[in-house]
This record gives sequence, structure tokens and C-alpha cells, in this order.
Amino acid sequence: MLLLSVSLVSAHEHNFAETKQLIDSGISCDKLTDEQLEAIGEYYMEQMHPGEQHELMDKMMGGDGSDTLKQMHIQMAKRLYCNEDVGGMMGGGMMNMMMGNNMMMGNNMMGSGMIGNYPAYYGYNSFWNILWLIFLIGVIVLIIWLIYKFTKKRKESETPINILQKRYAKGEINKKQFDEMKKELRK
Repeated sequence: MLLLSVSLVSAHEHNFAETKQLIDSGISCDKLTDEQLEAIGEYYMEQMHPGEQHELMDKMMGGDGSDTLKQMHIQMAKRLYCNEDVGGMMGGGMMNMMMGNNMMMGNNMMGSGMIGNYPAYYGYNSFWNILWLIFLIGVIVLIIWLIYKFTKKRKESETPINILQKRYAKGEINKKQFDEMKKELRK
């Protein structure tokens, strides 16, 4: 029994090794067969949901050998490898639910960094989007702080005592007038 499980796992990994080579070759999508697209989709599914999680997802889609599972793998390959906006069964509904609502983002997709020749799209972009958001917030805060700093400084320099000191420095008033006005302002 143990040998059978090990042989199945190694056979499964062997298929993924061949699929990985196919992905790494960068072959265009129009040259791929449905079987190759299905294998690519299954590879991506394994990357996103390793081991038992992948098996559970396959069962949810109808189980091994089902046409629904085959179509789901093909649609996944078209979306992730071919970068096509797939419609139909895997259009806005199921595929977005699986990919956009954290079902696939929580596992290896973000941690692996790459899926095939492409970055792990959702985790990768989320990181850069958050980084840009932090940068933009920082720039906005800096601009607000600079505006506040310069307007506050201008208000401070426009106090009556400062104006009086400027007038005295320019020679508009003499020392006696300066002292009298200063006493008057401090009352």
C-alpha cells in the first residue's frame, strides 16, 4: 500500500515536471492542445492548493475524469498562462471566486513568487500596490506638513512684536518710540 502511494505521488510529480518544462518553454497558447492546457491548469492548481487541498478542490469540481474539472483546468490555464479573459463557466463567477476571494491567495501562490514564467500575480501585485499606497500617503503627509510648517512660520513672523522689530530695524521708528509701542503691546 505504501509503495503504491509513493509511486502515485512520484508519477504525479513527474507529470508536473513535464508540465513545468512545457510552461518554461514559453510556447504560445494557440499551439497548445486541450490536454496540455488541462495539464498546465492542474499544475497551477497544485501550486495554489498543494496536496490534499488540490484533491478537495478537484472533488468540488466533479472529481478526477469529470468534464467539469477538465474545463476548469483548461480555463485556469487560459487565464493564468495565456492571460486570456475567459468567459462562460469560469468567467466572472467561479474563477473570480476562487482567485479573487482569497481561496487561492492564502496558500503557496503568494509564497512561491512565480507561477510558470509569470509572477504570482495576486500576491505580487498586492505587495506593490500596498507599497505604492504607503509611498503616496507619505508624500501627501509630507506636503501637508510642509504647507503647515511654512504657513505657521509666516503667522509667527507677522506678530505685532515682530512687525515692531522690523520697523525699528528699518529705521522707521526710533528707540523711544519702539520702547513705548512695545510697552503698549505687552499690556
